[in-house]
Amino acid sequence: MPLLRSVSCIAALLFAVCGVAVAEQYGRLISSRRIVVDQSGRGDFWTVQSAIDSVPSGNADWITIIVKAGVYKEKVKIESEKEFIKLLGEGMHTTSIVWGDHEDATFSSFANNSIAVGISFVNSYNYPKVMDHSKILPALAARVSGDESLFYRCGFFGVQDTLWDDHGRHYFKKCRIEGAIDFIYGAGQSIYESCVLQVNAEMAGLTSGAYLVAQGRESEADAGGFVFKGCMVTGGLTYLGRAWRPYARIVFYQTYMDKARLSSGWGTIVVPEGWLAWTGEGKEYQLTFAEVDCFGPHYNTSKRVGWEKINNVQAVSDMINLSFIDTDGWTKPFSMTRKSKMGNTTIEM
Repeated sequence: MPLLRSVSCIAALLFAVCGVAVAEQYGRLISSRRIVVDQSGRGDFWTVQSAIDSVPSGNADWITIIVKAGVYKEKVKIESEKEFIKLLGEGMHTTSIVWGDHEDATFSSFANNSIAVGISFVNSYNYPKVMDHSKILPALAARVSGDESLFYRCGFFGVQDTLWDDHGRHYFKKCRIEGAIDFIYGAGQSIYESCVLQVNAEMAGLTSGAYLVAQGRESEADAGGFVFKGCMVTGGLTYLGRAWRPYARIVFYQTYMDKARLSSGWGTIVVPEGWLAWTGEGKEYQLTFAEVDCFGPHYNTSKRVGWEKINNVQAVSDMINLSFIDTDGWTKPFSMTRKSKMGNTTIEM
């Protein structure tokens, strides 16, 4: 009874403050059915994919798939008709899904309303060691194509095209993403908050700089864009981003830019020019590439490309708040102060 009263009070508060949709979303989330995946055989399924396959098409209530600690060597896909799935691992360092090829992503999510917590997604093709630099190819750890998708304390590990932030509104919080060549790319409309972006330039043999982000906004009317808010960029020398499509938008806001070891000694991790126009060459005025209130040892923007919007808050003001991806309250149930303990991970929802 006390738990039921607590849930009712929260739902009533959300109804009063945020409306019916948010209250219903939160209610479905905390009362979700649970399925356990355990390689020891003490769960409902041995593999993550078999647990996902058990979710009925057209599902409209949150189903939590608890993935116990272990390395799950499989390719995993959530199809578009399987919404409201929450994958709950025991921590990015203890629960991982690993596959190694350059044909498809290790993990693909096409469904709206998806959550992953405390899991790492790894494409082991050329990771953690590149055997032949001439054979570096796109090898995705994850593809996210559904709307309203959230990743909390997850890891994404690869070399080229690690995370395909494809389409839809996405929220990555306290995640770790590693790679060297366009390792975050796509046309999504996403905020990355308090994430660690590990640039493995040396691993890929990129002495003149890696490529962190490639964004694919197609037109001025396209809502897409990537915002990196309160993040850390660390590792080796890198370009912050380049335009994969002609209206690309990439914003680094209040982000720590670490130092990197260069041939001349220690310096800032960012290549002096900062950015590449790439497909937007000759039409740089269409691009929105910005660094606002960023900082770090040796951090210096004096040699940036002339068309970057350095410390231009007005130019990116519509992107740096959560409203950039959330005008209808879909993230609110996931930012509540209620906490629960699952393995080594504390989940805040």
